[in-house]
Amino acid sequence: MFNEVPARYDMLNRCLTWRLDERWRKTAARKCLEGKPSRVLDLCTGTGDLSIRLAREVNGETKIHALDYSQPMLSKARKKADKAKLDNIEFIHGDAASLPLENEVLDVVGIAFAFRNLTYKNPDREKFLYEIHRVLKPQGRFVIVESSQPHNALMRSMFRLYLKVFVAGIGGWLSGHKGAYRYLAASARNFYEPTEISQLLSSNGFNEVEHRPFLGGIAGLTVAIK
Repeated sequence: MFNEVPARYDMLNRCLTWRLDERWRKTAARKCLEGKPSRVLDLCTGTGDLSIRLAREVNGETKIHALDYSQPMLSKARKKADKAKLDNIEFIHGDAASLPLENEVLDVVGIAFAFRNLTYKNPDREKFLYEIHRVLKPQGRFVIVESSQPHNALMRSMFRLYLKVFVAGIGGWLSGHKGAYRYLAASARNFYEPTEISQLLSSNGFNEVEHRPFLGGIAGLTVAIK
């Protein structure tokens, strides 16, 4: 599924979130860059939106890595970075279950709208979390921007209707990849509560987990410290 990039992939993401995903990534990027880290990894970079945002806001001393398992996604990300004339991103083809990095070398790992792919009904989720924990330095940050579950019952019902009609229905039709967009809608609809994410991270070695909801809780920013 992730080895195919619909022709209108980025445009659909903007439309289906009313461009709010850009604002949320910007917030995540600024959280990643707090304290002027020396090395930051954009994990599961996809088409490179988070790493490109990081590259635009970073000072010259921070090294940015962007990793993905999908070569087509990485190819799209490289083209976007080239078009933006950004040469401060190292794109890496690799597996999140076996990161090609030494122990404790990163100050920050950021992930944007791919955390649920690594953890929701994924039998390898502990392996992914182990790898993230392994490559972070002590006191390193894991910054996650992801869909979430609204606390308000009415908001939750509206969010689930939106996922069914717009993401699974219209998104699947416009992209020509109905199965992929049905999966995106289903995984967002059934993804963990913020308290469950906190428990998952804490049970895998992370501390000081904080969560900030966006737009009534349909998405959120989670920060965990190693």
